[in-house]
Amino acid sequence: MMHTSSDAVMKNVLVTGGTGFLGAWIIRQLIIEGYQVSAIKRNTSELPFFIEPGILQKVNWVEGDVLDIISLEEAMQGIEAVVHAAAIVSFHKADRKNMYNTNIQGTANVVNIAMESGIKRMVHISSVAALGRTKDGVLVDEKKAWTDGKVNTHYAISKYQAEMEMWRGMAEGLDGVIINPSTILGYGNWSNSSCAIFKNVFEGFPWYTNGVNGFVYVEDVARATVSLLQSDINGERFIVNGENWSFRQLFNTIADGFGKKQPHREATALMGELAWRLEKVKSAFTGKQPLLSRESAKVAQSKTHFDNSKLLEAIPGFQFTPLHYVIRTSCERYLQQHLG
Repeated sequence: MMHTSSDAVMKNVLVTGGTGFLGAWIIRQLIIEGYQVSAIKRNTSELPFFIEPGILQKVNWVEGDVLDIISLEEAMQGIEAVVHAAAIVSFHKADRKNMYNTNIQGTANVVNIAMESGIKRMVHISSVAALGRTKDGVLVDEKKAWTDGKVNTHYAISKYQAEMEMWRGMAEGLDGVIINPSTILGYGNWSNSSCAIFKNVFEGFPWYTNGVNGFVYVEDVARATVSLLQSDINGERFIVNGENWSFRQLFNTIADGFGKKQPHREATALMGELAWRLEKVKSAFTGKQPLLSRESAKVAQSKTHFDNSKLLEAIPGFQFTPLHYVIRTSCERYLQQHLG
């Protein structure tokens, strides 16, 4: 059971990745709960339009980058706690080098500067991908050990190695926890991150698979993050997963939410190989990033179920928002934004 930390009076929190999908919602939750929030923002990043302006105006935006040690040192002055949410999520080869650098070296930098700066507590946003893929049908919990193999995506490898930096920091005395969200759903910029699932279905993406994965509401992840920040739990990891659904159920529910035709072509393993190749050829002509890659096609075929019981035991009264509600309300907001 979670106990409130003796350092619960901590009020000055730094968020990395604050302009991203999850980071922005974490900032919102922190502001609502009365924290003084600073957030690192690259000079090329825009403020998240999907968060109320009144919330964003209360944030101390600090120009910097997790790969810039000097900017990290400056950003952590006067800070008591850090939520490290900065990461690149991609299954495309073109993003691979930058993803490895940002996810691994960026995390190492944040951990090192946090310890040097005397940060009291840190929450590292990892991913269920850092647990590694498993045999179909096996329920994955926090005890799962990483195993190298061809089934792991490069994103998963980068998040696993990033998580190792946080484990190193905690072994060296950094007080904190790791959270491992499953695929995050909700309202955001549907041209980026997992929000692109909504855009793909809206635009009539025809493929579906019967693979199974975990999905969770972005606001639930934000609430769990702040709750664990406030706790005295140290040196633990927590899977944050709402429900385990098939991709077909997910796509059909989103299509229904948009009033669109449900995906109608089953992408078997063989068809998935064909589909990502067709998308690659299409992207060469359009200049747009393909909707499907070799890695995302592989993930869509796997069947992985995630166990959320450890988190529910640690945070008394915490409840996950049903995915049907998450998708319906998110579709309404996307329609309002893009159709007026």
